[in-house]
Amino acid sequence: MESIESHTEQEPSGLTKVKNSVISFFLMLYRVYAFIIRFFKEVFVPPYEFREVVRQCYETGVRSFTLITLTGFIIGVIFTKQSRPSLTDFGATSWLPSLVSIAVLKALAPLVTALIAAGKVGSSIGAELGSMRVTEQIDAMEVSGTKPFKFLVCTRVIATTFTIPLLATYTALIALLGGYLNINQNEGTSYATFIEQAFEPITFVDIWASLAKAVVFGFTIGIVGCYQGYNSTKGTEGVGKAANGAVVTAMFLVFIEEVLIVQIAGWFR
Repeated sequence: MESIESHTEQEPSGLTKVKNSVISFFLMLYRVYAFIIRFFKEVFVPPYEFREVVRQCYETGVRSFTLITLTGFIIGVIFTKQSRPSLTDFGATSWLPSLVSIAVLKALAPLVTALIAAGKVGSSIGAELGSMRVTEQIDAMEVSGTKPFKFLVCTRVIATTFTIPLLATYTALIALLGGYLNINQNEGTSYATFIEQAFEPITFVDIWASLAKAVVFGFTIGIVGCYQGYNSTKGTEGVGKAANGAVVTAMFLVFIEEVLIVQIAGWFR
């Protein structure tokens, strides 16, 4: 009898936990929605922090230049080496430049760039804004009359939105260079022939879809990193959670957006 009564007493607590979890989830979605709407409201209203935007572009783009260069070159070389045996079995090694360009331009360049940026840029944004929040620097900026949201959030989101497409384009070119060097070494294909075969199957829809991916990825990385850091709590522990949450959430959203954009681009082909 007592066990039955204790079971009936525990059941409402379980339902309460589920209810609270659902409410917390929708509250989080609302906060994210309000954060994004606030960004679009403030980004077009003066004053414009051009100097801070340029500085953030430097932090996002130039400081990632070496890592992007090395990663892009390795992608081109490794993908070419991995694809060659399969094409050789069918006697279709002449298709190698086209295969490399399709894979790099359509998928690998924007996706790999976004994942690297999510790990490097997203975590640094989350940690930087998180530390400013827990040390009350953001509150001090509000008291002093400065608009911290515009100065800290808008500038960083604009920087990632502009620099990630540039980095993705650069990654694609470096990856194609790595693929060309490998193909030239093994098949003796000339540079002119490689370029002709590489860009023959690429259409404007593919290029625009790749750029659209990079822009969306850049915006996602910036807004997620800023949201996690700007709303950080619980002292130094919150800073670590903000950096980790920025990386994990951004990467998860990047993969979802990749699937959606590929599906949408397929409607125009």
